[in-house]
Amino acid sequence: MQRRTSLIIALLLPIQISLLQILKNFPEFVEKYYSLGLYPIISKISRYLFGWVPFSVGDVFYLLIGIIAIRWVYKNSHRLRFEPFRVLIDITAAVSVVYFMFHILWAFNYYRLPLHKSLQLESDYSYEQLLETTKKFIEKSNTLHNELNGGDTLKVAVPYTQKTMLEKSINGYINLEKEFPQLAYSPRSIKNSGWSLGLTYMGYSGYINPFSGEAQVNNLIKTYKFPVVVCHEEAHQIGYAAENEANFIATLATLHNNDTYIQYAGHIFTLRYLLSDVFRNSEDDFFELTKTINPGILDSYREMQDFWGSYENPLETFSKVFWDNFLKANNQSDGIKSYNYMVALVVNYFEERTL
Repeated sequence: MQRRTSLIIALLLPIQISLLQILKNFPEFVEKYYSLGLYPIISKISRYLFGWVPFSVGDVFYLLIGIIAIRWVYKNSHRLRFEPFRVLIDITAAVSVVYFMFHILWAFNYYRLPLHKSLQLESDYSYEQLLETTKKFIEKSNTLHNELNGGDTLKVAVPYTQKTMLEKSINGYINLEKEFPQLAYSPRSIKNSGWSLGLTYMGYSGYINPFSGEAQVNNLIKTYKFPVVVCHEEAHQIGYAAENEANFIATLATLHNNDTYIQYAGHIFTLRYLLSDVFRNSEDDFFELTKTINPGILDSYREMQDFWGSYENPLETFSKVFWDNFLKANNQSDGIKSYNYMVALVVNYFEERTL
């Protein structure tokens, strides 16, 4: 009976994969019935269950699964020689269960309606629009920098503990909800990761645990980017799986925050994306624009670059290749390059809005 059950569950894996290939052609269905239907219920239950725990329950879950997997391999190593086919079925059945839970608890969000459609924004933009938006962000970033620092030469240091920034992050979502109800975020369940050193060596700022619904932030990040990372991971929690969309929502959440320091962090974060896109189009324009940016802002960019540079290692390259392929396998056809879609969202959202 147990062997038959394992075989059935194992055979469900290719069926699941095939159904997902069909499902990606129906984003409106996923948006209505999963992302705005079932998922918000699952998400809130997870955050109520685990949000109050001071450590990551999901990280403990991963550790236990790892121990169980090692124990299973040790106890069943002899079967590899005498009944390899049955071992393969058992492993495939386990993968099938994890694959199903991964999607039902969170990952169906990879197949939802693109954000520009759900927020009724355009997805195309001209180079002239890009330049205009970039100049607006430079002007606003310089203004905030001068207000917070009393000058343009020194970088702005956000004067809050990481715990305070975790608590403050929800304010931006509360304000944002008034314009976009689908971006409501409650309750809060955002935590510093217990694996921050490992995350840093792999080149990541944070992640969401799809099984527990907890968001994890790399607590080694001591720069302007920390508040943005927090809002980015919270965007994942409310069902926006695509990295570029989570980046855009993080921009909106930081810029809508009542705290000026968090607004500033959001502005210079977004400005860096805009400048990168300008550079791809015209290096001359890029260097002309950077001359108009306060030196203190550029120092913040260098600080962030130096932070990641100090942890460069072969593991980071491997993990980025793995993540690129993971994104492509989950309906993000451009992989890591799809992050540039954020620029299109920023340009179209702020085209007729003041900063």
